[in-house]
Amino acid sequence: MLFALFFNCAIDASAQKTDTIKTTVPFTINKKALNFIAMGDWGRNGEYKQKEVADQMGITAKIMSADFIVATGDNFYPSGVASTQDHRWLDSYENVYTSHSLQNNWYVVLGNHDYKGNVQAEIDYTKIDRRWNMPARYYSKIMTLNNDTTQQVLLVFLDTTPLIAEYYQSAEHADVKTQDSLVQRKWLEGILNTSSPNLKWKIVFGHHPLYTGGKRMKANETIELQHLLKPILEKYKVDAYICGHEHSMQYIKPDGKTHYFVSGAGSETTPVIIHPEGGKYAISENGFITFSLTPDTLLAQVISYKGNVLYKVEINKYK
Repeated sequence: MLFALFFNCAIDASAQKTDTIKTTVPFTINKKALNFIAMGDWGRNGEYKQKEVADQMGITAKIMSADFIVATGDNFYPSGVASTQDHRWLDSYENVYTSHSLQNNWYVVLGNHDYKGNVQAEIDYTKIDRRWNMPARYYSKIMTLNNDTTQQVLLVFLDTTPLIAEYYQSAEHADVKTQDSLVQRKWLEGILNTSSPNLKWKIVFGHHPLYTGGKRMKANETIELQHLLKPILEKYKVDAYICGHEHSMQYIKPDGKTHYFVSGAGSETTPVIIHPEGGKYAISENGFITFSLTPDTLLAQVISYKGNVLYKVEINKYK
């Protein structure tokens, strides 16, 4: 059953931890959909409103019956983790995202700040923490849609830092040099070439944006990644690319089939504008984006750390 919640007046801060979404815009709930939250650029010891975002994620995840969480990279500032025993696991993850509704699976991608630390430790933590899922630097997963177990969605999790040339010149990102970007691109094409009558959606996650209205809009890394990945996403009819890196929340629909979302406001925020090429929405406010998938629609809703629904868009599956 699909329904919406309406709240016509502001609720004071003392009500922050009640199970409500505070908004005059309806928050649409479909518990029969495959529901997840995407949030990025987050690990700052609970500071820069990280804890407030985490608390609201817990409220929202409970209301919508979120099936999993996607973390879009830069998981630990300023320089990743040193090992699986690093205190940052407690200070920026375990002791921050404590809500019962957030104990479901987390599917995590690496960011450039993670490459300043021990990347292998983030992979190895998969064996230590039940909800942390990063089996490799890049990986994929097929899930069934909750309201129709015969219908599937392909989720692809990229490692975008090694796809960008400038990181190979950075001493802070020395581990990038151990990676072969061509191997990853060939793997990506092989995964996206999956063909099945039951496969309804293809969604790719990464850290770096192909389009952004943030400070990196005209940066070499953004232009390079767009030229590298967009032809692949278009060729294999990828429905959405979801990332972080820019500390804001954005929705951009340039020419082509793929919809682009930025969800990188898990802690510190930075200025943003509406992208001039297909930009639909952008805001520099702490929060996250929820996604609800049915066989025919993808619903995205931008939620602030205060619990306000800031924007929503429903995308119909193209034929």
